[in-house]
Amino acid sequence: MGFSTVGLSGFGGVLPFARRMLVEERRWMSPEEFNAQLGLCQFLPGPNVVNLAVIVGKRYQGLAGAIVAPVGLLAGPVAVVLLLALLYDAYGSLPLVQSMLRGIAAVGAGLLFAMAWRMGMAIKDKLAFLPFTVMVVAAIAWLRWPMLWVMLSGLALSGGLAFWRLGRR
Repeated sequence: MGFSTVGLSGFGGVLPFARRMLVEERRWMSPEEFNAQLGLCQFLPGPNVVNLAVIVGKRYQGLAGAIVAPVGLLAGPVAVVLLLALLYDAYGSLPLVQSMLRGIAAVGAGLLFAMAWRMGMAIKDKLAFLPFTVMVVAAIAWLRWPMLWVMLSGLALSGGLAFWRLGRR
C-alpha cells in the first residue's frame, strides 16, 4: 500500500515522496540507510525508485514483496499517464496547458532540490564528503563528463576514503 500511495503522489519523480514515506512516516529506514540504499540503486540499471521499491519489498516481504512493491509503485501512474496522454493529444497545444506544464516542471525541480538538501543533512561527517558533492556537480553539470565515469570515479574515491578512515580507527 505504501508504494501505491507514493506512485500516485507525484508527477515527474516520486523519489521525494518515497523518502518521506520510508524515512519520516513509516520509519522503515533511517536517513543514513535511505542514502546508502539509494546510492546502491543509482548504480543498478533502471529507475532508482523502482529499484528501491524492490529492495524494500524484498526486505519486508521476501520475493513476493520484491514483486508487489514495484507493481504497486507503477500500476497507478501507468493508468494516469495513459489518460493524460489522451488528454494531451487533444489539448496539449493550448497555451494554458503549456503554461501549466512549465509550472509543474518548476515544482518537480523544487521537490528534487528539497530532497537533495534533506539527504545531504543526513550525511554524517558532511565536511569529509562535501568535496565529492562539489566534484560530481562540476564533472556532470559543467564539464559534461559521462555519468558512468563520474560514478565509477566517485565510487573509487569515496570507497578509498572510507577504507582509509576505517583503517585509522
